[in-house]
Amino acid sequence: MATNPVAVRVALVAGEESGDILGAGLMLELKTLYPQISFVGIGGQRMITLGLESKYPLDRLSVMGLIEPLKRLPELLKIRSGLAKLFLAEKVDLFIGIDSPDFNLGLARKLKRGGVKTAHYVSPSVWAWRQGRIKSIRKSIDLMLTLLPFEAQFYRDHQVPVKYVGHPLATDIQADLDRREARARLDIDLDKPILALLPGSRTGEIKHLMPVYLETIDLLRKNRPDLQFVFAGLNGDKAEQIRASFGEKEFDVVTANTLDLLVASDLVLAASGTTTLEIMLVNRPMVVAYRTDWLSYKIIGSMVKVPYVSLPNLISGKALVPELIQGRATAENLAIELQSILDNSEICNIQQTAFADMRQQLELPSSRLAAKSIAALLDPIGAQT
Repeated sequence: MATNPVAVRVALVAGEESGDILGAGLMLELKTLYPQISFVGIGGQRMITLGLESKYPLDRLSVMGLIEPLKRLPELLKIRSGLAKLFLAEKVDLFIGIDSPDFNLGLARKLKRGGVKTAHYVSPSVWAWRQGRIKSIRKSIDLMLTLLPFEAQFYRDHQVPVKYVGHPLATDIQADLDRREARARLDIDLDKPILALLPGSRTGEIKHLMPVYLETIDLLRKNRPDLQFVFAGLNGDKAEQIRASFGEKEFDVVTANTLDLLVASDLVLAASGTTTLEIMLVNRPMVVAYRTDWLSYKIIGSMVKVPYVSLPNLISGKALVPELIQGRATAENLAIELQSILDNSEICNIQQTAFADMRQQLELPSSRLAAKSIAALLDPIGAQT
């Protein structure tokens, strides 16, 4: 696609650091297509360095959980209203919301009503729960950019224009990373097998999973006394919470080099989430476990519409990775699944062969594909030439 000499004004809003990374990659590619492009909105330092006029600090949108967004609701609504007025007054050519769907999709709908073309980068989990949101999404955006292949089919089925662009992690995380080098960096025994344990990134996840993880270790040690157990903590606070649950036991806890821990491991026990994608990309066999309080499980379970919780299973469309959820996530069940993988190389090979195939599906030039799709939205006739 040739560069376009027309001056273009694009509004972008990222709500957290991961969105700033995606936004910066997209801006770089758009600049190659539109040399006279300019950007306005909200972003972090990466996007600002590339020329974004950020009207509010990125951290004003970085809210998590159920309570914090409610406390901050008046401020968030004021920011959204202010951005809508600004973007309409400046007559931006396009608005791109980057993740943060609760904030960005509402803003997109206001702008689309005002005649602005709109796109959303990173699909919310509408395919998994609260599927009725798809009606509002259809009215809010002209294009959805998805990171996972099965997401694109969901939007096609619901008549929402969509482009699958691959997942940036697949290009960021190299294939065939060296296990022994990773162990050396972490100062872990080079010759004994390692089970990496990832009890989640949220306080509640760690609280509910750590007791069953520790019981599982006790059971595994009976058959595999040579097995090393290393925990991953998202940061210092989470690492301290993990250590506090050990009692008199002692285990290593890795924080800054979680990716190194995954590479160093022979097998991983993980909570569900994006972490399962990282494990898949470093091609390590895994078992997924998840527990929460009974009320949350009851409420969320009644809304979830997909048969799996881990991304490898969702991408492959089959029960490739064992998933032990809530009542099934017992130490006995976890030990059986983990021991099966440790003892049976065929189970391990099945997972790893499938993981390598899925990496190829995800390993696309995401920012470039996203930029070309945005260009086609801006200039559908020019995109065909």
